[in-house]
Amino acid sequence: MRFFKFAIPFVFFSAAFSQKSSTMNDWESKFRSIPSAEKQREYMQRLSARPHHLGSPYGKDNAEWMLGLFKSWGLDAKIEEFEVLFPTPKERLVELLEPIRFTAKLREPALDVDPTSGQFEEQLPTYNAYSIDGDVTAPLVYVNYGIPDDYEQLERLGVSVKGCIVIARYGASWRGIKPKLAAEKGAVGCIIYSDPRDDGFYHGDVFPEGPWRPRDGVQRGSVMDMPLHPGDPLTPGVGATAKAKRLDLKDVKTLTKIPVLPMSYSDAEPLLGSLRGPVGPENWRGALPLTYKIGPGPGKVRLKLKFNWDVKKIYNVIATVRGAQFPDEWIIRGNHHDAWVNGAQDPISGMVAQMEEMRGIAELLKQGWKPKRTLVYCAWDAEEQGLLGSTEWAEAHADELKQKTVVYINSDSNGRGFLFAAGSHSLEKFINGVAKEIEDPEKKISVWKRSQLWRIVNSRSPEDRTEARTRPDLRIGALGSGSDYTVFLDHLGIASLNIGFGGEDGGGIYHSIYDDFYWYTNFSDTDFSYGRTLSETAGTAVIRLADADVLPYDFTNFAETVRKYLGELKNLLTNLQDQIKEKNKQIGEGVFTAIADPKDPYVPPSPEEIPPFVNFAPLDNAAETLTRTAERFEKALKAGGGKSLSEATLRSVNQRLIQSERKLTHEKGLPIRPWFKHLIYAPGFYTGYGVKTIPGVREAIEQKRWKEAEAEIIRVAQALENQAALIDAVSKELESSAK
Repeated sequence: MRFFKFAIPFVFFSAAFSQKSSTMNDWESKFRSIPSAEKQREYMQRLSARPHHLGSPYGKDNAEWMLGLFKSWGLDAKIEEFEVLFPTPKERLVELLEPIRFTAKLREPALDVDPTSGQFEEQLPTYNAYSIDGDVTAPLVYVNYGIPDDYEQLERLGVSVKGCIVIARYGASWRGIKPKLAAEKGAVGCIIYSDPRDDGFYHGDVFPEGPWRPRDGVQRGSVMDMPLHPGDPLTPGVGATAKAKRLDLKDVKTLTKIPVLPMSYSDAEPLLGSLRGPVGPENWRGALPLTYKIGPGPGKVRLKLKFNWDVKKIYNVIATVRGAQFPDEWIIRGNHHDAWVNGAQDPISGMVAQMEEMRGIAELLKQGWKPKRTLVYCAWDAEEQGLLGSTEWAEAHADELKQKTVVYINSDSNGRGFLFAAGSHSLEKFINGVAKEIEDPEKKISVWKRSQLWRIVNSRSPEDRTEARTRPDLRIGALGSGSDYTVFLDHLGIASLNIGFGGEDGGGIYHSIYDDFYWYTNFSDTDFSYGRTLSETAGTAVIRLADADVLPYDFTNFAETVRKYLGELKNLLTNLQDQIKEKNKQIGEGVFTAIADPKDPYVPPSPEEIPPFVNFAPLDNAAETLTRTAERFEKALKAGGGKSLSEATLRSVNQRLIQSERKLTHEKGLPIRPWFKHLIYAPGFYTGYGVKTIPGVREAIEQKRWKEAEAEIIRVAQALENQAALIDAVSKELESSAK
C-alpha cells in the first residue's frame, strides 16, 4: 500500500543544503556515504523476480533470503511466524444479462516486453480479499466513487441502490469503503473498476509505452473493514500465533456484507454502457467513450464469487542491534516485503532502500559505532491484505512495546521527486531537521528546500504560501491508516513517522501484474538515486534518535497543530449548520425529485433539525494548557541542554517522554471501534485510509451525534491535560538539573 497514493497529505518543505553543515556529526556523515543505488537495483531484481504474495512459496523464499543476508552483515536476525486468514478465489463471474450479454474477462494479459507479466500460475487472480461469497443477480447502478457525498447526490436525484448491484470507480476513498457504504444503502453486490480518467490514458501513454494503466489492467486489493480493526480477522486484538484462540468465520466482523470484485475499464465499459436514467453530474464523468448514466438498469448483472477460506503462515523478518547505554529504549524501523503480485514499486522499492540502510548501519557497527538505544529493523509480511504482519507482531509484543518504544519509522514504496512525510506532530521539528541535511540527487539542494519550493508553488491560498515561506518548520501531515504504522500509532500510542519520495513518477500499475522490475526501471526511480536518498534520510533519522541524549520530541508544534484542529472542528459545525439550513430550504422548494417506480415509491427526505450548540470550552482550555507547558518544556530543554545531565536524569526524563504519545490514547478506544485508541489521529470510519483528526469529536459532528460529540470533547481534553501534566513534570526535572 503506497502511502502517498491514498491522499495522506504532502508535508514539509528552509535553508539551503550544505555539505559542511555544523550539525552533521561524523557517524551520520559516514553512514550517508554507504548506501548504494546499484545494490538496491540488485535486491529489487531478486525480490520481485516472481509473485510473492502472502502464503506464496516465493514470499517465504524472500523472507529466508533476507534473513541470511542480514545475518551475513553481522546483524542479530530472526523470522517470527504468525498464522492468518487468507481467502483466495475458487470462482469469479461477472455477466451482463440485459440488455445485451457480455462476460467479463477478469484477467490481465501478458506483454511480450515485460518478462514477468506472464507468470500466470503463480499470480493471484484479480479479486478483492475478504469479500464474502455470493451469487447475486440485480439491476446495475453507477455510484461514481461510492463515497458518502455520492449517495447524497443519488438521494437528490431520487435514485435508490436498494436491491441493486453498484458499480463504483476506484479513487476518492479507500476501496473497502465502497462495498461498506453500498451494503448500508441496501445494495446486494459491488463492482469496483479503474476509470482511465483516474489512472489510465487520460493522463498519458499507457503501459508498456508509458506508465499509466492499460485497458485490461486491474487493481487488486483488500476490502477488509479496517476502520473497525486491521490485522488477522480471526484474532482481533491478540497476536495470531499458532496457539491463539480464533473466531469462527461466522463471527468475524471485518468481512464485507456483500460480494465485491474489481475489474478493468475494458470489462467495465459494456456494463456502464448498459445504463439509462439520469446523466451523472459533471464530476461523475470519467474518460470512457460513453455517456455516464446512473441507472438503475436496464443493465442487469450477475456477480458470482466463491473463496477458499484458508489459514496461512506469514514471515516477519526482525533484526536487532542492542543499545549500549539505553537498551530498553527502542527505535523501530519497518517496511513490508509482501506484494499482490511482483510488487517492484509496492513495496519492494521501499524495502530495498531499508535494506541498504540496514547494511549502512551494519558497516558503522564494524567501524566502532555503538548506538545508545536499541534498533529494531522489521521486514513485514502480509501488509497488503490488511496490515497483518505488523499488527500481529505488535499485538503479540504489545506490553513490551508500550514500555520501551521511542518511535516507529515506516516507509512503504518509494519513487522519484519530493520528500513526503506524515506522523506524530511531536516529531515534526525533528524530521524537518533531518530533511535539511539530505541532498536531493537531482537538484543538489536539500530535500527540505526542494519540497518547500513545491509547497510555495502549489499552495492553495495566499496564507498557505506565506506559511510555507516563513514558518521555521513546515508542517507534516497527520496519519490515518494504509500502512504498517497503524498498529503502532493508533493502537499502542507510539509516536510514528511515515516517509518516502514521489510526485514525479505517476503511473497506473498499482496492485497489477505490471508492477514489476520492468515497469519500475523504465518509468519510476530508474537509477535508484531516490532509493539511496531514502536510505540516507531514514538512516540519519535512526542514528539521530539512537544517539540523542534527551529524546528529540517537541511539543510546541504539536500544541499549535491541536489549536488548528480545534478551529477546524468549530468551522465544521458552522458549515454543517449552514448546509442543513440550505437542504431544508431545497426540500421546501421541491428540489428533491423522484424517479417513478410503482414497486418502490420514492419518499423525499424530511427537514432536519439544525445542530445545537456544542461546548468546546474544555478543548479550548486544554489546548491553552498544552501550549503553556510546551513552551515551558522548550525553555527548560534549552536551559538544561548546555549542562551535562546525569545518566539517571536522562533515563528518568526519557522514560517520561516515551510515554507522552501514550497519554493521547484511551483504553476504551474510539466510539464503535475500540481497537483504535488514539484520540488525536485515526483513519475515518468512512474514509478508510484518510485521516480524521480528533476523530471522536469530528465524526460525531459529521454524523450528527451531538451528545457523543460533547462526551468526546471531554475525553480529548482530559488526554491533552494528561500529556501537559507529563510535559510539566519533565520540565520541572530539567529545570532542577540546570540549577
